[in-house]
Formats: sequence, C-alpha cells, structure tokens
Amino acid sequence: MDVTVVGSGPNGLAAAVTCARAGLRVQVLEAQPTAGGGARTAADPEFPGVRHDICSAVHPLALGSPFFAAFDLPARGVELVSPPVSYANPLTDRPAAVAYRDLERTCTELEHGKSWRRLLGPMASRDDTVVAFLLGDKRSLPPRPVTVARLGLRMLEQGTPAWRLLRGEDARALFTGVAAHTISPMPSLTAAGAGMMLGTLAHTVGWPVPVGGSQAIVDALIADLRAHGGELTTGAEVTQPPAGVVLYDTAPTALLDIYRDALPPRYARALGRYSFGAGVTKVDFVLSGEIPWTDPRLADAPTLHLGGSRTQMARAEADVAAGRHAQWPMVLAALPHLADPDRVDAAGRRPLWTYAHVPAGSPLDQTETVTALFERFAPGFRDIVLAARCVPADRMAEHNANYVGGDIGVGGNSVWRALAGPTPRVNPWATPIPKAYLCSAATPPGGGVHGMAGLYAARTVLRREFGITELPDLAP
Repeated sequence: MDVTVVGSGPNGLAAAVTCARAGLRVQVLEAQPTAGGGARTAADPEFPGVRHDICSAVHPLALGSPFFAAFDLPARGVELVSPPVSYANPLTDRPAAVAYRDLERTCTELEHGKSWRRLLGPMASRDDTVVAFLLGDKRSLPPRPVTVARLGLRMLEQGTPAWRLLRGEDARALFTGVAAHTISPMPSLTAAGAGMMLGTLAHTVGWPVPVGGSQAIVDALIADLRAHGGELTTGAEVTQPPAGVVLYDTAPTALLDIYRDALPPRYARALGRYSFGAGVTKVDFVLSGEIPWTDPRLADAPTLHLGGSRTQMARAEADVAAGRHAQWPMVLAALPHLADPDRVDAAGRRPLWTYAHVPAGSPLDQTETVTALFERFAPGFRDIVLAARCVPADRMAEHNANYVGGDIGVGGNSVWRALAGPTPRVNPWATPIPKAYLCSAATPPGGGVHGMAGLYAARTVLRREFGITELPDLAP
C-alpha cells in the first residue's frame, strides 16, 4: 500500500478518497466493527425500525464545506433535506426564538430583527467566503478580504463582552445556542466563529438532515474510495505503526501507544501534555409520537437548543469548563424524522437525538436532566417516551476512541488549536515521525463533519511524499 489511513471518520475518509483519486493505493483501517466515526447510524436495540445517529445528526457543512461541495453528495444519491426551520431555541418567559432559512422571516419574528439582520445579513450574501475563511488552513490568504474583515469584526463583537450589541433576549439566545456547539466558555472567539459560520449557513444552505441518517454520508465516501481501488477494513485496531505513509484520523495521543519509544522525546512530551476539552453525554430517546410543545412553531424544528437564555447558557458553559455539572446544562437536540419521515417506523416510533454538555469524563447519567428540560417546554413529554439510551461522557470513547472523556472536538475547539494544531508546527498535519501525519479534528480547522482536516492532510502527503502538487478532482 502507498497510504494507510487509521480511522474511518469523515476526515479519515476524506483523506483516503483524495489520495485514492490521486492514483495511490490506499487502505483504511478502523478499530470499530462499523465505519464512520462521528457519522454513523445504528438501529435501536429494542426497536430496530428506529435508527439513531451515533454522533452527528444534522449537517450544514455537508453542503457548505468546500470538500463536500466538491465531492457533491447529492449527485451521489445522498439526499440532504434542508427544512424551512434551521434551528430553534425554546425560552421560558417568551415565545421561542426560531431561525428560519428565510432571513427576513427570522427577523420579522424576533423582538429586534434589525439587529439580527445587521449581524448575519451581510454574511449570508457571502456565505462561501465565511466558510472558506473559517474552514481554511489558516496559512493561505483569505478570499474577499473586505468580507473577511467584516466577519472578523462580528467575531470580535460576539466573542467579547461587546456581544451585548446584539439586541433582544430572543436573538441573543438564538446566536448563543449556535455558538455553544463548540462546548467552550462564552463569549469567546472560538464560540463566535462557530456561531457566525453555522448561523450564516442557517440562512443559506440551511441545516440539512441526510435521508437515512448520517451513515449515508459515510457510505458515499466509502463507495468512492472503493471505486478508485481503495480498501476498508473494520475491526482492525492499530497497535503498531503500519508500513509506508500513514494518516491518523485519531486523537494525537494515540501516537503515544502506537510508536512508544520510537517517538522523538520532545514530541512525546508534547503529546503527553495534550489536553482535551469538556465532554458530552449522549441520550437517545425513542418516542411514540410528536413532542407536545407549548410553542407550536417548535413542531417544525428538527434542531433545537435547550439551553435557555444567553445568560443561562453562558453560566452553564462556564460551569462545565470549570469541571462542574451545570444545574441547567446546554442540551442540543435533533428530530431527524421531521425532515426524513422514513425515520418513523411502522408503529409510529421515532428517534430523538440529544447531547448534554458535561465536565470531561463525567460518569453521570443525564437522562432525567434532559427529560426534565423537555418537560419544561413540552409538558407531557414523559408520556411519549418509550425508551432512553444514555452514554455518559466517560463511555463515549467506547464507540469512538477519539472522544476522550466525551470531548467530541478531540481537543481541537480553541483558537490556538485551530491555528497551530495539536503541537505548534508550521504544518500542523505533519509530525516529526517520518511518514506519519495527522488528519483528525485535532488539526485545523477543528471539529465538525466537513472533511477539511482530511483534505489538508492529504494535500500535505501528496506533495511531500509523492511529489503530487495538484489536488485531484473530487466530482462524481
């Protein structure tokens, strides 16, 4: 083999597809019995007609990411349904805040819609620039510098105490819920960047749900890999360095166990100091019917942020960062059947996907906490719950070894890591180990199902190891 990719998450598969399309012999080794990493779908153990997304469930970057835009998932038969409502925030003392794909409708329903339009309107007209900059390699000149400057000013505003310039408690909650996807203290530039990118995409490509579950994205990548001569082996744990060039879609610390004494001492010490962030606890529900929301507009929202007000969300994220369980944690939820009716089984049962933000390595079952939050906004929710499956943060690594302590960002969700990578290097996808490279979310541009870390790592490998300076065409 010319190239071995360890790990079959979206970044690993993006790297593998890129290398295979460049004419190299590629194999992917996955320790789990199924491929996909953070983009897998599996049947409920009791109700097999109900399928849960193991990690990611909603995919704005499946249309917005430059890698996936070039790969063109819809042309490969992956149906991505972008509903009229991108996401919504239930609120306790007022109507919910709802982000529609239609920017003007969103502004009309907000208390101070002009403020929301000022923040996101100019970005929505240049969403390609917003995504290209925030998912860029941070080493190339950004496109459209004027738009990037405007984006930077908005990030500074929403990433500092100046975030009060966004008017209206409903608008503030709407933005903060999106920013909280980074699982970091707020306000911060890291959270503001995520909020600007995901908030912008909400009003352009939307927040699509893949029909059949996130596995559909992985299956398309695997099909292309095999069509270009690549191989995939599951159930293959890597404990020794594979021969040849290797790309690791793993936590950087995995190299400590694989290379052991062969690691350069300085690099080994740096990996030993590598830190992971706060975690998530996953709670999957099986519901017998629709959620009885107090605000009926929420019935059309496949994605929900149940963190309450901006003040409540900021307090909760601060608690989690300090190692404390928040009394009211940030909870993300998805109801994929609202965009994909086939996710409802013959008896009317449907999945509810949730994450609760918790301290790193938390062993606590969050089922009751999440249930109580739904009850707050939808009295009678308990009556439609047929089953709940909880995976605490300290067990998240059982189905994805990258999620150390429940950190789904693999330690990469910070401004410093987005720029420098796991350890400070000019090229953060390279390592001081000959022929060994990193392509996971620990490398720029960080977490998310976007494939860009894999693309950048493959670009490095093609140039350094094989003298290939032009990236291959990714189109079907």
